[in-house]
Amino acid sequence: MIDISRKPRLRVDGLTVGYGDVIVQRDVSFEVAVGSIFAIMGGSGSGKSTLLRSMIGLLRPTAGSVHVGDEDYWSADEERREQIDQGFGVLFQSGALWSSMTVIENVALPLRELSILDEQSIISLSRIKLALVGLGASSDAMPAELSGGMVKRAGLARALALDPAILFLDEPSSGLDPITGKRLDDLIRELRDGFGMTVVMVSHDLPSLFGICDDGIFLDADTKTAIAHGAPRSLRDDCKHPTVHAFMHRETLTSDPIPPKAPP
Repeated sequence: MIDISRKPRLRVDGLTVGYGDVIVQRDVSFEVAVGSIFAIMGGSGSGKSTLLRSMIGLLRPTAGSVHVGDEDYWSADEERREQIDQGFGVLFQSGALWSSMTVIENVALPLRELSILDEQSIISLSRIKLALVGLGASSDAMPAELSGGMVKRAGLARALALDPAILFLDEPSSGLDPITGKRLDDLIRELRDGFGMTVVMVSHDLPSLFGICDDGIFLDADTKTAIAHGAPRSLRDDCKHPTVHAFMHRETLTSDPIPPKAPP
């Protein structure tokens, strides 16, 4: 078990995010410990992915701060933010592979754009990353030839290309069958344990949340803020908030009893 009392790798203070005048989440604060797997939880429309976008530099927050180590990300100038970004690896929900490139070309892209390695070293390192996620035999395949699970693993290999300190995952098990999802969860945990990465994972998949996450926050769509903080297993067992309890136990919240059907 990771000691989540250690100095945070990430710290979010009073973050408010949205689009124009529309606030999606407000005044969200939490810390992500070095080497932990941290979950951003909540129902559909609660703003999980929007919050993640602000953490990885794709959406400037309306208020608040995101600290990477001791550095305030959004107070840094654009050049410095680009440097900080190189310590991030991101797996988007769709995998976001370039359809016109082979798998290995997709993985090699950040190395070509952001490293000073020669071509031979880029290809060799890309093959290593693909082997790491179990896709060593699929390097020359096109994305359209891959299954959903393989697309996610190829996207993960690309996210690992620059050896990031922090790995951000947006719904990694979305659209996967339970067995494939479990294998991806195991791979994420192995990467954390083997390389000491810090992982931030957006998810509403309960087996993933209970299986691999050390800590997390729960975002609420109605109040537009975080209403619970803790390990998903602890929230499942101990949190009394009705919204959190319903989510963790796959229950339906309703204010009125469902009326009986009228007789035919």
